[in-house]
Amino acid sequence: MAMAIPHRQLFIDGEWSEPLRGKRLPIINPATEESIGDIPAATVEDVELAVAAARRALTRSKGTDWARAPGAVRAKYLRAIAAKIIEKKSELALLESLDCGKPLDEAAWDMVHMVDDVAGCFEFYADLAEALDAKQRAPVSLPMQTFKCYILREPIGVVGLITPWNYPLLMAAWKVAPALAAGCTAVLKPSELSSMTCLELAQVCKEVALPPGVLNVVTGLGPEAGAPLASHPHVDKVAFTGSTETGKKIMTSAAQMVKESIAEEFLGKLVTWAKNIKVSDPLEEGCRLGPVVSEGQQKVKGQLFYAEVDAHSYGLAGAVISKDTERCQRISEMIQAGVIWVNCSQPCFCQAPWGGTKRSGFGRELGEWGLDNYLSVKQVTEYISDDPWGWYPSPSKL
Repeated sequence: MAMAIPHRQLFIDGEWSEPLRGKRLPIINPATEESIGDIPAATVEDVELAVAAARRALTRSKGTDWARAPGAVRAKYLRAIAAKIIEKKSELALLESLDCGKPLDEAAWDMVHMVDDVAGCFEFYADLAEALDAKQRAPVSLPMQTFKCYILREPIGVVGLITPWNYPLLMAAWKVAPALAAGCTAVLKPSELSSMTCLELAQVCKEVALPPGVLNVVTGLGPEAGAPLASHPHVDKVAFTGSTETGKKIMTSAAQMVKESIAEEFLGKLVTWAKNIKVSDPLEEGCRLGPVVSEGQQKVKGQLFYAEVDAHSYGLAGAVISKDTERCQRISEMIQAGVIWVNCSQPCFCQAPWGGTKRSGFGRELGEWGLDNYLSVKQVTEYISDDPWGWYPSPSKL
């Protein structure tokens, strides 16, 4: 299945621009190991421009800046982005499959599906953006009648969003959608191993006329683009998802977790199960496992086939499988992980929180928790009595 690979530039302040140093990186199709195009390689100078654009968009001018726009206005743009994602579903899925080796059916699932998808994520946070309007100035009950208090929920500011290679556009949506819903402006830096669909997200934003600077996309290497973004003094928050453990350590740990009494039987069944997985070109019908995105590997997630996982240093997600419902609930409460699946594996919903414990990180994405990541809560308390108030008396009372 052939398609023309878009020749994209950096997306800064609502416009496409070549990197200041003119660098580009090849796009390698993992299925053929051939170069199918290239992406711009940003450096510190480009990151400076992107952050400055995001800062201007945040408080461009009174009444027109993104931070002070009503949630309903931000929701309009988020829904427009979702609609464009649906319109471009097939094109985006094919680009992602060519870019990172993901089976075409899975890539299409990531774009638009009932359970969890890119378009659905933008729709969900559009609803929450609208709900923010109703929550503004929410009153706080105080014990004294001479005061009244309310709460403002304000955007944190400019955020740097750094995403991994395995779910390129989906992971970007998990960060971009809540950040924009909250009123933040953003600089997105996707993995250099799979950046194409994130650049197409920039094109979508241009097509829906998202105000300049609200979302900027800089692609390139981690040390040259990611590091300057993460350490930039004018970036108010960095949201990062990436690998922290090698595949060798995880698989060694997993192997030690299988009880010897069932090890031989378990291994036999595991091998039989694994052999039934169709490994092929990701564009072939029925493919369930495509090529790895690159030869240099670091396993992001490992599966431990035993309940005693708390000695492990990581705790993103776990699964408990049993016909005994009470036992499942008991073990779910005992396991130190951010997500527990019972009698299933890997369902994911925009409405539910996602995140790990221990070395798997901190904080939560998705759901209302994901929106809260990008909001700052401000207390406003007003004294409403004519009687003097204060610890120190005024000069007239001395």
